Amino acid sequence: MDRPKSRLIWLRNPNVVRLFEGLATGSIPLSHDGLHQEAPWRTVTHLRDLLMDSGVLPQVDRQLLLYQRWLTERLANIEDPGHRQLLRHFATWRQMRRLRTKAEKGPLGRSQTNHTKQEVTQASAFLTWLASRGRAIGQCQQADIDAWHTESLATRRPSQSFLRWCMKTGRMPRLILPPAVITQDSEPLHQHRWLAILRRVLNDDALPLRARVAAALVLLYAQPVSRIVRLTTDDVTDDETTVTVRLGDPPSPLPEPVADLIRAYIQSRQHLPYASSRSSKWLFPGRQPGQPMNPVSLQVHLRDIGVPPQRGRASAIRQLVLQAPAPVIAKALGYHDKTATPAWSPKPAGPGADTPQATTSGEVRLLTLGPLNLACPQRGRREARCRRGGAWNVRTARQ
Repeated sequence: MDRPKSRLIWLRNPNVVRLFEGLATGSIPLSHDGLHQEAPWRTVTHLRDLLMDSGVLPQVDRQLLLYQRWLTERLANIEDPGHRQLLRHFATWRQMRRLRTKAEKGPLGRSQTNHTKQEVTQASAFLTWLASRGRAIGQCQQADIDAWHTESLATRRPSQSFLRWCMKTGRMPRLILPPAVITQDSEPLHQHRWLAILRRVLNDDALPLRARVAAALVLLYAQPVSRIVRLTTDDVTDDETTVTVRLGDPPSPLPEPVADLIRAYIQSRQHLPYASSRSSKWLFPGRQPGQPMNPVSLQVHLRDIGVPPQRGRASAIRQLVLQAPAPVIAKALGYHDKTATPAWSPKPAGPGADTPQATTSGEVRLLTLGPLNLACPQRGRREARCRRGGAWNVRTARQ
């Protein structure tokens, strides 16, 4: 490290000394299960990250390990044994199975495990609340479900995963849960404001280079911060004439101002203050060994340079959908259609025709792009095509 003083101070921590002595003498097994039993958890987590990054321990999803530790402590604090057993079954057979499946496809993000924690917390709160009304989970009634959600719908919505699981497994009667409400809480920036921010990001060398690169991906390619931090250096290809970044398939070429930013940023990664960051393949490495940058931290960096992440992304989506059909945008930017086969084609039906080719299935198929839902309604008839600057007019819709 260029500045080893902070690491030397960490090595003098009594907890660190105890853990290293235990590993050296064998009193603490050099395994994930052995470290899982130790405390304090923050010190143990950092030490385990170092051991995985250096190849001493096999790679295991960090967020999954942290969630398992949190769950053990959370269940231990539940006094009612019936509630504790029910929540343990829910976490084991529903949540852990789902998280392990996702971890096999790629590293878990903090938002995924945080939402899972909220499900357990609200499920425990619901069981306690229901018991205060003199009922067990098997005696739950529709009036209880309605009253539970009426008091605070947004806070208590995560409990629905637990309630659906209980209904599916026969632990409670089949009742009706309130539907999800889609809200548009991120209004796009005015076009002039969006262009002014983008111009400053590309030209102001006084701004931090890392924040400028992330801002360009938000403002030009509508990438959420949670996806930006998962990019690796392998996702960026530079053949000395063109720079591409793999946001979807095929990789997206970067215009020259952004390409220069990416080149300069990748070179600057060799001078990061954290020793583990230099060997990391994350495009935005974090402080923890082998881990990407925290999305919340990157959002703070973006706001510090005047880039609102959500509104900037909504503005980029609006600009993109005015330039190309939605399926083309989805494939290029790595979004996924909710159906395997598109229900419509932007090609005119024939020479001189002014309508898209439509199916007669009566379906509404949505392509979700962040805060907007791009839809092409199929109602068994041809829909009139509306042009705006030579592009398709995309409607917002809700399902």
